Amino acid sequence: MAQIFPESADTWLRAAVALAIVALVGSFFFGESIVRSAYITQVALTPPQPVPFSHKHHVGELGLDCRFCHTTVEKSADAGFPATHICMTCHSQLWTNAQMLAPVRQSLAENRPLTWRRVARLPDYVYFRHDIHVAKGVSCYECHGRVDEMPLTYRARALTMEMCIDCHRDPAPRLRPQKALFQPEWQAPDPKRMAAILKRHYHVKSGRMLTHCGVCHR
Repeated sequence: MAQIFPESADTWLRAAVALAIVALVGSFFFGESIVRSAYITQVALTPPQPVPFSHKHHVGELGLDCRFCHTTVEKSADAGFPATHICMTCHSQLWTNAQMLAPVRQSLAENRPLTWRRVARLPDYVYFRHDIHVAKGVSCYECHGRVDEMPLTYRARALTMEMCIDCHRDPAPRLRPQKALFQPEWQAPDPKRMAAILKRHYHVKSGRMLTHCGVCHR
């Protein structure tokens, strides 16, 4: 009986199987890299704003406290966007005719709020409150990065489930005393001891309880 397959058939079969495995593994890593890419996570995203507000100037150079503009961060789920009258507290006296501040003056004249665009946005199925995190000693800079160094505000971190879970598993090293929450350059004098003290002080729950699905998804 004549040979059906050529002698090279085994070689080609092995090569095809190996190529299929490589393609399968490669597609997994390719998909993983896409999911973690800046295109998907929008890290470094700098959305256009009605006014090119500089946190570097206002916070880093002038020393404004976060709560001066984000007035509800300690008492509400939402940190709040700065109202026009807050901007005009200073700009009714300073840079009153600056072209870049024309939208602010128009907003005041028309009694219409400025439309600020969110930089950090979570999906609707995620339950998150600013006030709880602030009350438990989590600083704004933990999630939003060093905004005091940003000429224009951008997304500093990928707001992924992985990021939240990592923090909830062991929040103690990320905690600060209340007086240091809004100080960008604060460093714990003794990090391990400070973490243990603050965890007891804030009555932080165990990592197992904080990583339960119902904590963030309700």
